[in-house]
Amino acid sequence: MSTQSQALSPFHLAFPVHDLDAARQFYGEVLGCAEGRSSDHWIDFDFFGHQIVAHLSENAEAAKPISNAVDGHEVPVPHFGVVLSMDEWQAMADRLTAMNFEFVIDPYIRFKGQPGEQGTLFFRDPSGNAIEMKGFVDRSSLFAR
Repeated sequence: MSTQSQALSPFHLAFPVHDLDAARQFYGEVLGCAEGRSSDHWIDFDFFGHQIVAHLSENAEAAKPISNAVDGHEVPVPHFGVVLSMDEWQAMADRLTAMNFEFVIDPYIRFKGQPGEQGTLFFRDPSGNAIEMKGFVDRSSLFAR
């Protein structure tokens, strides 16, 4: 089913973290995600209209980082993220840069002047989960070839 002609439904993603306080600070204060329900073992966050849940997993072994070469960058796999307007993306990139944030891949523009032109940046949360933020001037070009 194509989502191009319909409103997108919020997704739900549960992922492991090693420290709930660090997750609360990172997702709440650094990324500005409102906190929802929580317990001693998990926290819901409003990730740009989507529900993500940080689950405490103290005994989980950190996975060996995997990456895929894309545009001369080593893109972390797996990763999750959000597609923003270009203005929202630029504001986030500027905010994180002003915080001297450590990027896995610094903010840059892919496909400049081509269909699907987008801003992108990658970083990791305190538990090592990789996150990508994309920005589009025209979101209808999300799947452009």
